[in-house]
Amino acid sequence: MNQDWNDYSNLIGEADRLKASGEHNEAIRVCEKILLSDLDHPQAYEEIGDNYLSLRDYEKAEKALTQALRVNPGSANAHYLIGFTHSALGNWPESIAHLETAHQLQPNHPEILRCLGWSIFHSGERQQGLVLLERALNLSPRDPLILSDLGLCYLNHKEFDRANNLFLQVLEIEPDNQKVQECLQAVKFFKNEFRKLREFKKNQ
Repeated sequence: MNQDWNDYSNLIGEADRLKASGEHNEAIRVCEKILLSDLDHPQAYEEIGDNYLSLRDYEKAEKALTQALRVNPGSANAHYLIGFTHSALGNWPESIAHLETAHQLQPNHPEILRCLGWSIFHSGERQQGLVLLERALNLSPRDPLILSDLGLCYLNHKEFDRANNLFLQVLEIEPDNQKVQECLQAVKFFKNEFRKLREFKKNQ
């Protein structure tokens, strides 16, 4: 507790720079320095959780973010991050609960809406999920993650033309996005298969 708050801010800034450059383990170590002096520093736990998410170590991410919420239950970022963690694990009810709280604390944040829409869509409430993802896109119309997630949901929903258009918009922003190029091929394949199936049923 002896350390000045500005020192902590500097360390958080350093951790953020390391995270942005992909040096996640180094960023975690910087945040652990803060916790050696202050075990109740919520941002340090949030940063640790965020870096473990990037490393796809979801168990450690959840532990760190649970601690962040213990210290600061009103953190929209911590609720968002733990909601994202549960989404990655397919735990849709837990994901939705945290993301809805994050949305209440920080309304109309496109990234929170993106994740909330994705989780709600995959929980079975497809139309509601699409509405939320469309809202996220309206708030941030050139966000490749929103465009991609919405495209995947429309592909899953068999709205092939809308999916195709969204993936093409991603390629305008990120021409070398290999994953989206593969998604466009998937749209073409499934659209063709679905057309053949309809023709087969019509001729029965």
